[in-house]
Amino acid sequence: MSSENRAQIAVIGGSGLYDPGIFSNTREIKVYTPYGEPSDLITLGELEGKVVAFLPRHGRRHRIPPHKINYRANIWALKELGVKWVISVSAVGSLNLGYKPGEFVIPDQFIDMTKRREYTFYDGPVVAHVSMAEPFCNSLRKVIIESAKRLNITTHPKGTYICIEGPRFSTRAESLVWKDVFKADIIGMTLVPEVNLACEAEMCYSTIAMITDYDVFAEVPVTAEEVTKVMSENTAKAKALLREVIRSLPEKPDERECSCCHSLKTALV
Repeated sequence: MSSENRAQIAVIGGSGLYDPGIFSNTREIKVYTPYGEPSDLITLGELEGKVVAFLPRHGRRHRIPPHKINYRANIWALKELGVKWVISVSAVGSLNLGYKPGEFVIPDQFIDMTKRREYTFYDGPVVAHVSMAEPFCNSLRKVIIESAKRLNITTHPKGTYICIEGPRFSTRAESLVWKDVFKADIIGMTLVPEVNLACEAEMCYSTIAMITDYDVFAEVPVTAEEVTKVMSENTAKAKALLREVIRSLPEKPDERECSCCHSLKTALV
């Protein structure tokens, strides 16, 4: 990859954040991968004096459902560009009455309930078993949490994200299991295997999860109008938060807090 097409920071935009409008001096590039095409062209732009790669997870106009996203191509393409920090933005439902629509969560754990995705770069003959005990980068999470505090954005500094296959939403019975048995706080459809692959690629990865509504366990009627309103408000806050996070990122992660930058060193191969 040529030197002008390099970036240390990437933003993967989810529902409600499809366009790179917060960046300046943008240009689009196509990255070829061994796993096929990424979700879309990657936009390289500048924000707070830093070069950032932006990739819409679902493609522009939300044309790719969660179970059809080429996660391996997306992460491989960002790694090829030299990306070290990956900031994922996604919309989620709440399974915790204390985590309210309009608030953000920076999860520290996840539960995988997906079924038919490509979860690893190591399909053989090389095999690696990477530890996911601490799946998110604590160094990056700390920067995001402190940035949200400075902006007075109500943000929960930890939470368990349960990832389901989609594209359908949960039944009420399932929702109650996720909440009462698994003790998850938020629910979404796109974290896995994105987080797994970022770990295998030794990239520092964290998620800004934007709550749009309560999941069906709550039996609270939710209208499309309400979700759209919250989504719009969340997107505006997410853009402000991204600007503050990118401004605040150091040149490299604090390796005392971050295991992802050398995850393969401890993998069973």
